Amino acid sequence: MSVSLSGLVVTAAFLMVALASKEIGAWFSRVRLPLITGFLFTGVLAGPHVFDLVSADAVSRLRLIDEVSLAVIAFAAGAELYVEELRGRLRSIRWTTIGLMSVTFAAGTVAVMLLGEWIPFVREMPTASRLAVALLAGVILVARSPSSAIAVINELRARGPFTQTAMGVTVIMDVAVIVLFGVCSSVADALVTGIGVEVRFAILLVVELSAAVGLGYALAGILRFILSRHRGIATKATLILLAGYGAFLLSAQVRRLSHDRLGVEVFVEPLLVCMLASFIVTNRTGYRQEFVTVLERIGPAIYILFFTLTGASLDLVVLRAVWPAALALVLVRLVALAVGSFAGSLAAGESLRFSRLSWMAYVTQAGVGLGLAKEVAVEFGDWGGQLATLLIAMIMVNQVVGPPLFKWVLHLIGEAHPRGEGRDFYGAYKAIICGLEGQSRALARQLAAHDWKVTIATRLDDPPPEEGFDIHTVSAWTADELDRLGAHDAEAVVAMLSDEESLDVCQQCYERFGTANLIVRLNDHANVPAFKEIGAHIVDLSTAVVGLLEHCVRAPSATALLLGTDGAQDVVEVEVGNADLDGLALRDLRMPSDTLVLSVRRGESLLISHGYTQINVGDWVTVVGSVESLEQVRSRFEA
Repeated sequence: MSVSLSGLVVTAAFLMVALASKEIGAWFSRVRLPLITGFLFTGVLAGPHVFDLVSADAVSRLRLIDEVSLAVIAFAAGAELYVEELRGRLRSIRWTTIGLMSVTFAAGTVAVMLLGEWIPFVREMPTASRLAVALLAGVILVARSPSSAIAVINELRARGPFTQTAMGVTVIMDVAVIVLFGVCSSVADALVTGIGVEVRFAILLVVELSAAVGLGYALAGILRFILSRHRGIATKATLILLAGYGAFLLSAQVRRLSHDRLGVEVFVEPLLVCMLASFIVTNRTGYRQEFVTVLERIGPAIYILFFTLTGASLDLVVLRAVWPAALALVLVRLVALAVGSFAGSLAAGESLRFSRLSWMAYVTQAGVGLGLAKEVAVEFGDWGGQLATLLIAMIMVNQVVGPPLFKWVLHLIGEAHPRGEGRDFYGAYKAIICGLEGQSRALARQLAAHDWKVTIATRLDDPPPEEGFDIHTVSAWTADELDRLGAHDAEAVVAMLSDEESLDVCQQCYERFGTANLIVRLNDHANVPAFKEIGAHIVDLSTAVVGLLEHCVRAPSATALLLGTDGAQDVVEVEVGNADLDGLALRDLRMPSDTLVLSVRRGESLLISHGYTQINVGDWVTVVGSVESLEQVRSRFEA
C-alpha cells in the first residue's frame, strides 16, 4: 500500500472514531459529566492500549490534526482577551492574576521537584532535566479554561463583580500562560541540551521571543486579509486553519535550519504566534466579531478531533504508574489557587469573604492546558509523552471537579440567577396577567373562554371586578406577591407594564418559579436583549400589526386559526402528563382524524413532528383541529 493511500486509510479510520466520540461525549454531557471527558474517554478506548483502533503509529501520523487544533485553541485564547470588556474590574483582575500565576507556578515547580522520587520517568534524571520537567509542569498548572467558565456563567445567568473578575482573570491567565510557556520551553530546552542558562541563552531567548512577536504581527495581517474578503464562512474558516497550520510548519523549519546551519536550535513557539495574532485581530481591527463567529463555527469539530486524539495518545502503562503523583499535583494546585487568589484579591482591595471564596472559580482546566501538554509531548520526545500523560491525568480531574465548585461559589456569592425548578403537576391551565387595562381584560376573557384560570394583577386600589376571571391588587412586583397570586404553578405569566417593571416580573418568575411561558408586551425595542436572555416571548407593538397583516396575506387560513376567527377550528399547546404515552410514536396514538400535530417542544428544542416522532412526559405538543377533538386530545395527554 502506498504511503499516501495508507495515510488516507488512517485518517478515515480516525474520523469514524471521532464520529463515535461525538455521540459518547453527548452522552457524558447528558449525565452531567464534562463533554471533553467523553472525548478523552473515547480516545483512550480507541487507542493502542485498549481496542487499538487508533494505533501508536496512527497517532504520530495524525500530527497534522494536533497542529491545526492547537492553532485554533491559541486563536480562541487570544480572541477571548478583548480589552474593552475588562476595564471595569481591571485592578482586581490584574492583582488576582498576579497572585494566582506566581503562587501556582512556584508551587507547581517546587512540588514536581520534591515528587521526583515518586515519578518513575523523573527518578533517574539529572538535576537539570528535573528542573526542566518541573518548569513545564508548573506552567501547565497555571492554565485555566475560559470555555468552561463561560458555559457555567451562561447556565446560571451569573452577573456581578465576582463573575466579571473571574471571567477576566480566566481569560488573561490563559493568554499569559502561553507567553510563560514560550519562555519556559526555551529554558527547559537549554537545560536538557546542556546549553546552560547564560548570556548566550539570554540572547537566544530574546531572539526567539522577538521572532514570535514579529511573526504574530505578520499572521495577524494574513488573518485580517482573509476576514476582509467577501467570501463565505466555510472558505474563511479553511484559510484561517491553513494560516494557523502554517505557523507550526514555519516554526519547525526555523528550528531545523537553525540547528543545521547555526549549530543551535531557534524555537519560535507557534502557540504564542497564533495567540498574538488573534489578540491583535480582536483588539486592533474591525473584524473581531467575524473572527469569533468563524472560531465558534469550527470549534466544536476541532475539539472533538483534538481531544479524541489526545485520549488515544495517553500511555495507560505510564498513567498507572503516575496517577498518585497526578492526584498530589491536583491537591498542590488547589492549595496554590487558594493562597494566590486570596493574596491577589486582598491586594486589589476586595472584601475578606470575596477573597476567601474566589479560588473556587479557577479550578477547571481544559483546552489550553491540554494543548500545552501535547506540545510538551512533541518538543521533548524522550520524556515529553510521559510528562504529558501525568499532566493530562491531572487536568481530567480538575475538569470534573472545577465546574461544580464554580457553580457553588456563584451561588454563595449571590450572583447566580438560574431558572427555577418549575411546577410539577398537571391540572387546570393558569395564567397571571400583570397590568390592568383594556387589552389585559380582553386577553383574560379570551383565555377564560378556552377554560383557562386567569388572574389579573394590578397596583390600582379597589379595581372593578369582572365575571370570568379574578383581579387582585398587589403592593409591589415581588416574587412573594406573585407567589400569593399563584405564579408558582402558572403555565404563563403575561407582563403588560413598563419595560422596567415587566423585566422585573419576568426575572422573578424565571428565577423563583421557573415559569415556562413568559410573555411581555414591549414598549422600547432597545430592551429586546434583556428579555431574550431569559427566553421571554416578545410582542413588539411597533411590528406586530404589520407582521400579522403579512401572515394574513401569505397564509390566511393559518392566520385565521391562530386568531380564532374560524370558530370550528383551533390550535392548542398541551403538556404531556400521561405516563402511559411516554415513548410512544405519534402514529401510534390513535388521535381523532380531524387533528394534526404541528410540533413537539422538548426543553429548548422544537421538533417538527412526523409519524415516527416519539413523545415524552413533559413535552409540549402543538395540535390543530376541531374544538371538540382538541378537548379529547387534551384530556388524554394530561391524564
